[in-house]
Amino acid sequence: MNKIITISRQYGSGGREIGRKVADLLGIPFYDNALIEKAAEESGLVPAFFEDTERHAGNSLLYALYRGSQIDHTGMTTLSMEDNIYLAQSKVIRKVAEEGPCVIIGRCSDYILSDMKNVVSVFIHANMEFRKNRAISIDHVDPAKAESIVNTKDKRRQNYYNFHTERKWGVATNYHLCIDSSACGVDAAAQVICGYIRSI
Repeated sequence: MNKIITISRQYGSGGREIGRKVADLLGIPFYDNALIEKAAEESGLVPAFFEDTERHAGNSLLYALYRGSQIDHTGMTTLSMEDNIYLAQSKVIRKVAEEGPCVIIGRCSDYILSDMKNVVSVFIHANMEFRKNRAISIDHVDPAKAESIVNTKDKRRQNYYNFHTERKWGVATNYHLCIDSSACGVDAAAQVICGYIRSI
């Protein structure tokens, strides 16, 4: 098995948990928020900057302004902090993918690695009730605000992905496999992905 598995997911769909289970079942490395820390360490940027990019991505206009190119004192256009962060993350994602089989969660990894023939991209989605329940039970979200938070998190991911890629986040044709975790459950979703990987 020489596959790089990228998992994009709706908030609350269990995508991260599914990815970890897939990595365990296949005996390969798993990368999620550790990518942020690794990118920060290698780029010399503060990890908080990486977290800020997602917060700004909640509003497409603010995000466009936030990530816009900067003009330095010589009048030359320079990359924004956000673009530098994206490049740092991309470099780390490509590095771990080149090291061998692994599971990578989010961060536009499906797009960044789209030129590699051994990449399998997966999208995990679920119905709102399932996602709200997970947000409440796992992330301890206020039940009264759960649906709003789920929608906000998804909007951030969508804006971030759409700005950095030539694709639309969550569109089925962008992925090799799409799974409804609310229909089959987290464990079964992980088994489905492993079965798919072993069959190709």
